Amino acid sequence: MKYVIFLGDGIADYAVPELGGKTPLMAAHTPAMDRIALEGRTGLVETIAPGMMTGSAIANLAVLGYDARELFQGTEGRGVLEAASLGVELDDDDLALRVNLICIEDDRIRSHSAGHISNEEAHRLIHDLDAHFADWPLRLYPGLSYRHLLVVPGGEFRLECFPPHDHVGVLYRELAIRPMTPGGEETAALLNRLVEESKKFLAGHPVNQKRQAEGKQPANALWPWAPGKKPIMPTIEERFGVRGAAITAVDLIKGLAIYAGMTPVAVEGATGLYDTNYEGKAQAALEALEEVDFVYIHVEAADEAGHERDLQLKIRCIEDLDRRLIGPVLEGLERRGWESTVAVLPDHPTPIATGNHTREPVPVAIRAPRLEPDAVARFDEESVKAGALGLMKGAQFIETFFGAGKL
Repeated sequence: MKYVIFLGDGIADYAVPELGGKTPLMAAHTPAMDRIALEGRTGLVETIAPGMMTGSAIANLAVLGYDARELFQGTEGRGVLEAASLGVELDDDDLALRVNLICIEDDRIRSHSAGHISNEEAHRLIHDLDAHFADWPLRLYPGLSYRHLLVVPGGEFRLECFPPHDHVGVLYRELAIRPMTPGGEETAALLNRLVEESKKFLAGHPVNQKRQAEGKQPANALWPWAPGKKPIMPTIEERFGVRGAAITAVDLIKGLAIYAGMTPVAVEGATGLYDTNYEGKAQAALEALEEVDFVYIHVEAADEAGHERDLQLKIRCIEDLDRRLIGPVLEGLERRGWESTVAVLPDHPTPIATGNHTREPVPVAIRAPRLEPDAVARFDEESVKAGALGLMKGAQFIETFFGAGKL
């Protein structure tokens, strides 16, 4: 039995007036997703537990059956997972945080991504920033585009931090990092100073001078968030007896895969943006399934479109996911004659109306050879409410998914 999860990051949404009350997922042409719904069972999954922030780390952990409350003691832990992806070995007392290159304008966060800065520009900035802060008790590591890693040896992880994509337009000083325990004041002060000093350093950097001359947003501040320390996680193989691989361009998901004992598969041209190599990811998934039992295919593009609040772009990203990746993988499974259990779902909604992640349960469809279909024929936020799977919470999804393949 081969197992495939298609994770369309942020594809769920709210009804949009311009679409006559439909969501982008309802408006998009998605025959492959609809086929999984028609031939399988549908329902909803609660991926964000009460009291947890609406982060992709927490949601993807939940999809794979891990509880962030247990692993990261109430924090998101994204930085820890991204460190694993980048090959950065953490000591037990290291604090790891995601750090974004952002654009601040008139003291407000204008862009969480500095206009989706290029890898080349970002790497130069992070390299120069790391050298500039060489005498500080911290280290910077380059990732992709605006997404990078900050490590503070001995830092306190119980901090209130603010994801920049959820606070565009807000005065940045109102979002200063706050300690949640008495021992966190020093770490919080260090990180807040880092933001201020990075602004001074980046203001006149040649990369930003060139970007501004070209009419682009400058990457004029570092923004640390998502603190955590490394967890101990049982692997997918230990839990379900299957060997796994992950297809993703996003360091967070690569790191999660590593901690879960799955193999991250690199795909040339996989960018984590709208221009990602869908066909390459589909082919890589099928090739991986020659060696492993389970592939987790994560696609980021629609989430970024949601953050940009671009309705037509989000619809296009959903249709690209369906036509260029899900459809070809389903066809490839059939050509090879493999029995397969497949599922499609987002990790969380990223509504056009807000540009932020939200915590509503997300639609899911599971198809397996001996799983009796329900009467739902469409994959969208409303149709699946009539599905036989009902509302699943946390680990119930992954247990149902692997259980369906063993019927």
